[in-house]
Amino acid sequence: MPRRDTSDQEVRLLQGHNRSSTDSDSSTSSSDDTTCEPGPSLTARPNVVGARGTADHPSDASDLDTKRHDPKNTKIHSDSEWLELDSMNPNDLRRPNYHRHGDGKSGTPLLYKEDDPERGRAGYSPPNDGSKGSRESSEDDLPYHPRESMGRPSLSRRSTMRSRSPQTAAAAAEDSTKKRYTYAGFFLIISLIAFCVQTELSAYIQHDLGWDKAYCMMYFTHGSWIVLWPVQLLILRFQKRDVPWPVFWKRHKQQLRTTAIMIEKQTLDVFHISIQHRARPVRYFVRFTAIITCSLTVAGLSWYIAVSLTTPSDLTAIYNCSAFFAYVFSVPLLREPLRLDKSVAVLIAIGGVLVVAYGDTKEGGESVEAGNRFLGNLVIGVGSVLYGLYEVLYKRYACPPEGCSPGRGMIFANTFGSLIGLFTLTVLWLPLPILDWLNIEKFEIPAASTCWLILLAVLSNATFSGSFLVLISLTSPVLSSVAALLTIFIVAIVDWMITGEPLSFAAIVGGAMIIVAFLGLTWSTYREMKEHAAREPVPDFSDSDKDGDIDSDED
Repeated sequence: MPRRDTSDQEVRLLQGHNRSSTDSDSSTSSSDDTTCEPGPSLTARPNVVGARGTADHPSDASDLDTKRHDPKNTKIHSDSEWLELDSMNPNDLRRPNYHRHGDGKSGTPLLYKEDDPERGRAGYSPPNDGSKGSRESSEDDLPYHPRESMGRPSLSRRSTMRSRSPQTAAAAAEDSTKKRYTYAGFFLIISLIAFCVQTELSAYIQHDLGWDKAYCMMYFTHGSWIVLWPVQLLILRFQKRDVPWPVFWKRHKQQLRTTAIMIEKQTLDVFHISIQHRARPVRYFVRFTAIITCSLTVAGLSWYIAVSLTTPSDLTAIYNCSAFFAYVFSVPLLREPLRLDKSVAVLIAIGGVLVVAYGDTKEGGESVEAGNRFLGNLVIGVGSVLYGLYEVLYKRYACPPEGCSPGRGMIFANTFGSLIGLFTLTVLWLPLPILDWLNIEKFEIPAASTCWLILLAVLSNATFSGSFLVLISLTSPVLSSVAALLTIFIVAIVDWMITGEPLSFAAIVGGAMIIVAFLGLTWSTYREMKEHAAREPVPDFSDSDKDGDIDSDED
């Protein structure tokens, strides 16, 4: 399309001006709100993409509106103001350039990536002194806080997931794995010591003191788990003693609730509003606490029943096969793949148990009848299967999903242990009067000195059980089961130190096999966790090892 001559445009503009001047002289009462006349005090402002024009001063905008709506504003400007068009260069009659900030990133490629570990995180810069432009200062003057002081909202509709670069995600995954194994090693040592103390005290109470009450002892030991959460709360309170109690208690309850929702929905993004509405953590844990506790109770009770029916060798060997059954149940319930190194490690561990149990068996040393021995082996076999199932059920239905921080997992493990103790004390007391009425197990209050030893044994069992639950939560049921087999060798060493009877050749060989299997399984599990983190980096949901990781709840 051909362009018009610029000289014709100037003539038409001047002619239009003369006509408008004549019309204004003839009728001064008419006004036009849409007339745009350049005022002498106004200056042109460059166009800004995405924003409206702003005046130099707030009063300028109001003056402009007043002039437009004032009916007396009919003054005719002089011809010199309009004849400035004659001096304009036709080549300059174009739209002014866009105003861009000097620090803009319009030329940055879309796939450009900085090596910033904080990329994508929800944080804001501190307010500046307002020395920048009006548009920039209006954004920076908002009451935002530095990134370090921003925490996770208590019930935010926005997802707390943060994107990370692959290098940062891999480093964070490896650091989390190392932290998990550090905590797991600490609780493994505690569990081994506590189990040795419990074993020696239980044997002394039942055999030497004569207080042989199988179900009552199991009721006391499992009921003692209720102290796990109060003791944990005291430790956490001591660590956060500078925090006011209402704030500390609110954070702790919020953390337990969000962890329960994580377990129920098997997701880390528990702050989504739809998940908050659909979650029923109380009903969920009432159901699975009953299921898991019943499985544990039957497994533990089978051991006490089989003691008088079968030989100690059969009892030890069959009951500790729970590591194998834990591995079997982990495949369908935990979606754990079958690995050759893990399978070999589990078989070596069970072989070590068999060597310890049957390596030093002497002919004529077993006085149990064949029928009772078969029945006892059958009972303890059921207990071994149920104990392996208990470990896997706990991992599947009572532990946070992968990606949760080790601190959160440890806190909830002890909390769930207290739920097991609460269910035991409130429900599983019912068989006690039935057993007493049937003369199967008469309920008798022991002597005062025996009561103190029973209390010590019960607390040792609570310590072992809490540490064992944490160990399963941080690692896997298979690794925890094989780690529990170490107690066979350690108890043999303790017996040697107490009685002075040296270890047999079978105990040494079997213990060495268990240790080798445990080390191999530990390395296999560690490598598997690293491979899983490298293949599928777990998103970071601002999870923390601290008790009150929801820092926004400061009110």
